[in-house]
Amino acid sequence: MADAAASLVCEPSAGDRADVPWRSYPAGRVRHPSPHIFEFTPESLGDWCESGGKGTGGERGCAMPRFRAKQILDWVYAKGITDPSAMTNLSKADRTRLSSITFLSGFVVREQRASDDTRKLLIQWHEAQSAKVGGRQTGVALPMLNANEIHGVPLDARRQTECVMIPADRDEAGGADNGAVSTVYKRRTACISSQVGCPVGCRFCASGLGGLDGNLSPGRIVEQVYRLARLLDSPGEPGTGRITNVVFMGMGEPLSNFAAVTHAVRTLAAPWGMGISARKITISTVGLPKAIERLANELDLPVTLALSLHAPNDAIRRELIPWAEYTTIADLLDACWLWFNKTGREITLEYILLRGVNDRPEHARELARVAKSLRANVNLIRYNEVGGLPFGRPEDDDVLTFQSVLRQAGVNSHIRASRGRDIAAACGQLRHEKAPAPIA
Repeated sequence: MADAAASLVCEPSAGDRADVPWRSYPAGRVRHPSPHIFEFTPESLGDWCESGGKGTGGERGCAMPRFRAKQILDWVYAKGITDPSAMTNLSKADRTRLSSITFLSGFVVREQRASDDTRKLLIQWHEAQSAKVGGRQTGVALPMLNANEIHGVPLDARRQTECVMIPADRDEAGGADNGAVSTVYKRRTACISSQVGCPVGCRFCASGLGGLDGNLSPGRIVEQVYRLARLLDSPGEPGTGRITNVVFMGMGEPLSNFAAVTHAVRTLAAPWGMGISARKITISTVGLPKAIERLANELDLPVTLALSLHAPNDAIRRELIPWAEYTTIADLLDACWLWFNKTGREITLEYILLRGVNDRPEHARELARVAKSLRANVNLIRYNEVGGLPFGRPEDDDVLTFQSVLRQAGVNSHIRASRGRDIAAACGQLRHEKAPAPIA
């Protein structure tokens, strides 16, 4: 079957190159700042310094020494500083010249912390042409006088995304009661968004309820990880917080924003960037065969690929996932085999269990045949309720039975813990609302 959904995979416009950070990425109704610090590489930032900012769309200024690029990126990634005025080994003139670069491009509308220490940020992204509001943002929302405004800017859900920090592997030796999440948990996963809303519209997921308003740029994808890391900083010590894992499982379909996502992944994995092991970065896709093949051919990093299958056969899958009309499970398996043969990395199948829909033993037996044909691991996810949607969370006994059927068939399967449910931060609960977001 033709992969019609592949036409939705977005790339830079004609003449753009991923190594030129001030080029524009398709964004729908979301306009992104240019240039953004998180889109530079050491080489491209060195070029920018030497050119005096040529190519940014603004007036060309005085050039800086090329070695400034390494110093600037060290301040941002190693020291957690995004305020040029605090970059003390730069001259005053060079710090002033950095005002033409965007360091943080939005503000936090709401920060929430769940009972299990999961933390969620709702970020509203500035329009590209807007002046920086309230100076350099710190990631903490300022007090508001108007419930529909922040920093004097009207709240606009069409430019908002959510991202989540999920802590795991408690280290009792670190001191569980000292309040410093970074010392209590060994693994700290950033669950990030690639789009504003989602074009797929899975029937059980909150993220696509409002449709798609646009793609996120590479800088704004990386900025989410940066902001979540700052939640982990020790008091008074910026840059001490570290994210260990990244999953593209927030709002959006990552492979329909292909160029921006792969650009961001390279920055996240780069030693000069976030320095996160590529093996600890997971790209989750609903399944675009051509895009999976392209990812295998173009992304030269050993990331993990997770396929959001959610059904053991095409009939059920098409009821749950509109984009499944454009492909078949057989097509997806072929693309996943190409991924495995090219990268040597096994696929993970993500499977949300919906009570009475796809959680019966017969479904497990069908799923086992799919997983064994692919040598795939299976992550079982209990459905996390979304208000207004007609699905229920499965019974614990049914989940355990489902897993038992898979394991008896020789399939490696795990039941994923639902984290952050009390703040609607669990899988499938990140929202794209059309009304102004409430302020906590």
